[in-house]
Amino acid sequence: MKFLDEAKVYVRSGDGGRGCVAFRREKFIEFGGPNGGDGGRGGDVWVECVQGLNTLIDYRYQQHFKAKKGEHGMGSNCHGAKGADTVLKVPEGTQIIAEDGETLIADLTEVGQRVRLAKGGNGGFGNAYFTTSTNRAPKHANPGLEGTEMWIWLRLKLIADAGLVGLPNAGKSTFLASVTAAKPKIADYPFTTLHPGLGVVRSDEREFVLADIPGLIEGAHEGIGLGDKFLAHVERCRVLLHLVEGTSEHAGKAYKMVRGEIEAYGNGLSDKPELVALSKCDALDPETLKEQKARLKRACKSTPLVLSSVSGQGVQEALRAIQAEIGTHQAQQEKASPAPAWQP
Repeated sequence: MKFLDEAKVYVRSGDGGRGCVAFRREKFIEFGGPNGGDGGRGGDVWVECVQGLNTLIDYRYQQHFKAKKGEHGMGSNCHGAKGADTVLKVPEGTQIIAEDGETLIADLTEVGQRVRLAKGGNGGFGNAYFTTSTNRAPKHANPGLEGTEMWIWLRLKLIADAGLVGLPNAGKSTFLASVTAAKPKIADYPFTTLHPGLGVVRSDEREFVLADIPGLIEGAHEGIGLGDKFLAHVERCRVLLHLVEGTSEHAGKAYKMVRGEIEAYGNGLSDKPELVALSKCDALDPETLKEQKARLKRACKSTPLVLSSVSGQGVQEALRAIQAEIGTHQAQQEKASPAPAWQP
């Protein structure tokens, strides 16, 4: 199953049923009267966040979703039935965006959230509704109102506590595979990772979700390589782990290049807490390791972590640093949102 994080779909709510023009005519009953029922309301279009989905692949093969029309009214004051609703099921982290590609309609981040996208049209009144003291036998009824239609964009942004960023072949997938049960593709060539991946880290009796995205290269914000749209999947992360390959020509320049692409992407990603780590340290001799570490320290203006996902060196220290940043972020959120007032 391919990973699909964006889809454009058409939704239309159901039309309301028309009202009925009917009169009561029974044997041995001297006076009849209007008894046309109202039409039923058209079905709504809903979008619901459900568990068990991690991609929008279902909307690759079906792009049109229409709710059912309301039933027409009938005689004997029988009202039409309401049209059946249509529900679009999406994974956690899905954003509903208007056709212009910018206006945010809804952001579904929790399982069970439901949003009505299009309301069904009201059913028309039957002629019994129009009976008055001066018009005892109305011969007209209302047609049902039409439903609403629109094109919308579904955009998925993965929900994770921490995200991995860096150049291609920086060791992101290897790190994910070493600390989680995820099995990403690992090979000795650029752009091995073509789709974002998630894994659950269990360390020191605590758990957090780690996201891996394709590597960034210079000019990614201009569409070079795989582009920078995958950065949307780490927008919700509380902390970024920036891996810089120790075997690169200049660790400091590699770091600055990736930071430049993150800043060009915007959306507040450059303001997130960042941990910097020099990866593949087991492939370096002590002198080269010291030189690369010094270069990276000057570039990021902090002491970088040193780790090797293959040998396990420095991995636990990195995980503890991530957990500390996540804990700090949670504490800030709790402080920013005060507890509700006590009620007797």
